[in-house]
Amino acid sequence: MSATTRRTFTFSMLAMLAACGAPQQQPSKFQRYSGPPVTQVSINKGQRRMHLLSGKTVVRSYDVSLGNQPLGHKQFEGDGKTPEGIYFVDRFNPRSRYHLSVGVSYPNPQDKAFAEAHGRKPGGDIFIHGRGPEGNNLFPRQRDWTAGCIAVTDEEIEEIYAMLQPGTPIVIYP
Repeated sequence: MSATTRRTFTFSMLAMLAACGAPQQQPSKFQRYSGPPVTQVSINKGQRRMHLLSGKTVVRSYDVSLGNQPLGHKQFEGDGKTPEGIYFVDRFNPRSRYHLSVGVSYPNPQDKAFAEAHGRKPGGDIFIHGRGPEGNNLFPRQRDWTAGCIAVTDEEIEEIYAMLQPGTPIVIYP
């Protein structure tokens, strides 16, 4: 075997070995959505259900987990409650520790005024998010486990993340 043939054979074998040992690419957590536009997110805390609506038509529905103190409207930082009222999608976090997350515009001006009148902070950083490792370890033992957010499965937040747009209204009912 000539030196050129040996070299070609060696490089061919190395290429095959590298291909065999290459890690498989993980599926992307970012999906595409081509259905009807979502015009509102409706969350019923009592039923632990979230509906994505296009007009008056429910496009998708999900079971949700809430803040670890699920009764009542969020008023203060650290109260563990999920807000109630009308808010909007205000941001997207692709690097969330809860897989993916969609920001809820809490606190609104009324929430801020109420907390200030009581000498407290209203809190913030409320999201619709996946479970991530932390939530997967707690659920289903602890149904409501967030610090005031709305949680769905990691697979569901991938779908929701693709369907929502900035400014979409979020209505949270008691």
